[in-house]
Amino acid sequence: MEDKEQEMHENLERGLKNRHIQLIGLGGAIGVGLFLGSATAIELAGPSVLLTYVIGGIAIYFIMRALGELSVAYPVSGAFSAHAARFLGPKWGYLTGWTYWYMWMVTCMAELTAVGIYMNFWYPDLPQWLSALVALVIMTVVNFIAVSAYGEFEFWFALVKICTIIFMIISGIGMIVFGIGNGGIATGIANLWQNGGFFPNGFSGTLMALVMVMYSYLGIEIIGVTAGEAHDPKSTIKKAIDEVFWRILIFYVLSLGVIMSIYPWNEIGHMGSPFVVTFEKLGIAGAADIINIVVITAVLSSCNSGIFSSGRMLYNLSLQGNAPACFQTLNRHRLPWVGILFSAMILLVAVGLNYVMPAELFVYVTSVGSFGALWTWFVILRTQQKFRASLSEEEKAKLTYKMPWAPYSGYITMAFLACVVVASAFREDTRVALYVTPVWFILLFIGYRFVDRGNRAGGAKVVDAVKATANR
Repeated sequence: MEDKEQEMHENLERGLKNRHIQLIGLGGAIGVGLFLGSATAIELAGPSVLLTYVIGGIAIYFIMRALGELSVAYPVSGAFSAHAARFLGPKWGYLTGWTYWYMWMVTCMAELTAVGIYMNFWYPDLPQWLSALVALVIMTVVNFIAVSAYGEFEFWFALVKICTIIFMIISGIGMIVFGIGNGGIATGIANLWQNGGFFPNGFSGTLMALVMVMYSYLGIEIIGVTAGEAHDPKSTIKKAIDEVFWRILIFYVLSLGVIMSIYPWNEIGHMGSPFVVTFEKLGIAGAADIINIVVITAVLSSCNSGIFSSGRMLYNLSLQGNAPACFQTLNRHRLPWVGILFSAMILLVAVGLNYVMPAELFVYVTSVGSFGALWTWFVILRTQQKFRASLSEEEKAKLTYKMPWAPYSGYITMAFLACVVVASAFREDTRVALYVTPVWFILLFIGYRFVDRGNRAGGAKVVDAVKATANR
């Protein structure tokens, strides 16, 4: 492939270093779900939730390798949307780009609302809307400074979460083996098979937890979005995907394995955050305060990534001709400031509405976002198959980063994602997405018919530019 810095006519600043992207990937997938939401998954599956995280992690591994093959060949900020437009057709790029943008909008809306709730832990009289507004302004300003500023913020945000998890794992192992924090009595790991066995709720419980587990991996695909601004995407993306995946899997499995070794699984769901109760058992003063700080950090990190991703996705959608041309505008730091500002304004309105809209409506709005990740992952897998099929044998041999066992691994992983969708129908809190998501796509199809034809014709030059490239 001809080496160009501005693939697909992008002109973004390549200011993200390897350490930034490594931690962005880690931070994207390690969030509030681990520190607070993991109790729900444990309650559903018991100790077998560890197996669920491993199975889900294997699926994510193939999704990320498929994304890596595409992103190394075509390192653009539009990532899976741009790739889909090239290899599946413009409509797929349109559907995927706008769905991913919407996913981050509703995710950030929920996260900003959570900031207010968590701040009330210390300041009960502080208006929740004020905390959300301050968080939104700060994260928007960070995204306006420079892409390296975003990278630095994510680096330190992720580091806080990682250090907390590592400390808990090491301290927990000390309790399990040496009885530290437990009066010198080693707890051992018998809790992993006592109290009903490793599968206390049967295979159905493990399957139900799979839905929660897959949602906890949401955000890891942001590595593909960073490709358009990576300093050296050819090597950085490969390193990030290979190293980040295993670290995330280890963090999830080890941390939850330690927690369920210390406490019977059927007690964890009634004790609040597993991390809080573990820190308290270790005798750490202010455990709830510490975890509250970490959770707020995780929420801000998610919002920061959401504004980053949504601005870049609008920028590339505009290049495809699937969004207004104004989103192509860059500032002096080569940041897509119009897309960033537009996304921040939508969040401002959405957060305001969140405090007045009925709770049921909020569930409907956010449910589409949760399924946005499954759609994105499916498109990544299918696009990789089309990309590989478009290459000659000689071009395939020159690929420096390949999806293992393609195309069979892709088909199996897509079937797995379909099973997750089916499993979601058996839980009331996830079933609603099956009703609401089709409405979202109907609206998108209607919108596609009215997208300015001249605008899309201008975006056609982007696709032509990609067609002219070949992999190194």
